[in-house]
Amino acid sequence: MIKTPVCDLLGIEYPIFQGGMAWISDGKLAAAVSNGGGLGIISAMNAGPEYLIDEIKTARALTDKPFGVNIMLMSPHVEAVAAVVRDEKVPVVVTGAGNPSKYIPMWKEAGIKVIPVVASVALAKLLTRAGADALIAEGGESGGHVGETTTMVLVPQVVDATPLPVIAAGGIADGRGVAAAMMLGAVGVQLGTRFLVADECSVHETYKQKILAANDIATITTGKRLGHPVRSLKTPFSRAFFKAEYSDISDEDLEAMGVGALRLAAVEGDTERGCFLAGQAAGMVNKRQPAAEMIREIFEEAEKVLGGATKWVK
Repeated sequence: MIKTPVCDLLGIEYPIFQGGMAWISDGKLAAAVSNGGGLGIISAMNAGPEYLIDEIKTARALTDKPFGVNIMLMSPHVEAVAAVVRDEKVPVVVTGAGNPSKYIPMWKEAGIKVIPVVASVALAKLLTRAGADALIAEGGESGGHVGETTTMVLVPQVVDATPLPVIAAGGIADGRGVAAAMMLGAVGVQLGTRFLVADECSVHETYKQKILAANDIATITTGKRLGHPVRSLKTPFSRAFFKAEYSDISDEDLEAMGVGALRLAAVEGDTERGCFLAGQAAGMVNKRQPAAEMIREIFEEAEKVLGGATKWVK
């Protein structure tokens, strides 16, 4: 059995997080992952506090295991949802798309473990000083908002830069990825794309079918011109956005093109206008499973890989 410091830190059986995916990572999916021994995470996305309170209630009705909330710091409701997490005393908060330093003292005072996503060594060092409990080093292979540095390169540099436990994210979909992350110095992993096809994931059926049909070159990165690149599946929408990005369209109009596109994909399954966020690991996702079975399979494979890791050492 694989057990690392992050298991003891959070009271979980397996060192695996389910990524906080907007319009997808709800209380039901988070509870299923937590019941399976990982850390399920609810996405606060761009919604207001009422949505988050409802999803926290759903998770608590379905599990007595630890779970987390992902807060996107660019959200217009960030102040309100940060307070909800404090008031509800959610066990873990994961942050993305920014620097959460101003909220860390409030969360820590409430007994909450704070685990920010970082895409650079500089931010990792800053958040270590700010009092984070662990860090998620997320490479550009991930789906959704991405940085430039790959997981293979980012994780060991973050590990070297901080004494905190580091969770690897980006391009991981099976036990081989878990084993590789641990060889880089990580003590856990975060997966998003594979959990899209978990039985308990409520994303639209069309979205699941697209993930299952994806191959190694199925994704595209758009939005670099705007300063916040996003990785998604190649679709009519993403191709049109990519083309517009290199035209004379204004930044304002380009931004407007993407408004609501993720909801159209995740909720309505709109193959023409929807933005189907997914990581490069989508080509490795080829079957539906309950979340708990998925987690067990991943770690059984990781144990096998790690057990044979010295076969080339003479």
